[in-house]
Amino acid sequence: MTAPAGPAGDGGPGADESAPGDPAAGDAPAARLGRRHVAVLVVFFLALSAVVVGSVVPLPYAILSPGPTFNALGEERLNGTTKPVIVVQGRRTYPTEGSLRFLTILVKGGPGYRVDAWDLLGAWVDPARDIYPVDQIIDPDASKQEVAEELTIQMQGSQQEAKAVALRAVGETVPTYVVVAQVLDSSKAKDLLKPGDRFVSVDGVAASDPKTIRDALQGVEPGDPVAIEIIRAGAHRTVEVPTISGSGGRTAIGVLLGVEHDFPVTVTINAGDVGGPSAGLMFALAIYDKLTPGSLTGDHAVAGTGTIDEQAQVGPIGGIHQKLIAAKDAGATYFLAPAANCPGVVGHVPDGLQVVKVSTFDEAVSAVEAIARGAAGGLPHC
Repeated sequence: MTAPAGPAGDGGPGADESAPGDPAAGDAPAARLGRRHVAVLVVFFLALSAVVVGSVVPLPYAILSPGPTFNALGEERLNGTTKPVIVVQGRRTYPTEGSLRFLTILVKGGPGYRVDAWDLLGAWVDPARDIYPVDQIIDPDASKQEVAEELTIQMQGSQQEAKAVALRAVGETVPTYVVVAQVLDSSKAKDLLKPGDRFVSVDGVAASDPKTIRDALQGVEPGDPVAIEIIRAGAHRTVEVPTISGSGGRTAIGVLLGVEHDFPVTVTINAGDVGGPSAGLMFALAIYDKLTPGSLTGDHAVAGTGTIDEQAQVGPIGGIHQKLIAAKDAGATYFLAPAANCPGVVGHVPDGLQVVKVSTFDEAVSAVEAIARGAAGGLPHC
């Protein structure tokens, strides 16, 4: 700013004698910025640009963080309502103790969940979070809705398998059917097969499981029709379905296969908005605990993860590092981990958490029983 000018005058005493524009005058212009000040401004604007770019440019990564945990034996607040996670009707149940926690992870990245440079920086300095290329975690070409639908379908499937495995373990008979889950656009069976149709046989071969159906189709050349017996609305019928050439030139009919069960006991699992298949093992253990006398856990805090399938095999899951941390933070002292996840467990076990590896539902039951009686020291570890 210029200094204030002196009092106006006519050249007499006290008048401003400076010439207009003289640098010594009170109305002189501001001095130019020095090189150091210019450099500071350049750095400031570069930093500001970095902040803006880092905040608005999405990056092709996904960040995994520990998520909330839920006790499958107790009541939890899910979708705004507190309710039992598992309710069994139609068969006697028994009191339970302790906890069998299923675990979740939070995934940022992919459709609808942008990751920017600041997210990556925060994850990089946080040992509880991991960064992956997004295509290793989720299909980047899928829509947000498609991803949500897939996770919901996986959760529903894991619940169905958990119920079947647990009920069979307590002596119930649970028939299983392979069904049409979806008819693809590439299929020529759109007017012949419908979602929910139950397979009875394919080309004369009993449709006992999805693999049997796929193998039976290989007896037919792509493009030739195949006889498929189904049950729809309780009625048997046989349809001649034109086949197509599928992946690797294998004969296919262009449908997604699913599994349904006829349950003799009503089991309701309230999992809220949790998606994915990784809670299957813990659901099965909790159902089994409720249907058998005594406390399976012996009042211990047990957490775990793993898929469960029709043959009661425990399968691997993603985010094992984050789930170990979530289990510890929730107060668990024991952790059931799928044997296939052991390479990701080693070196990431929090202090005070004992990890037991399991490959089948029976191994998981035996492990929790050993924990209950104080014999966990002899269990297999990763």
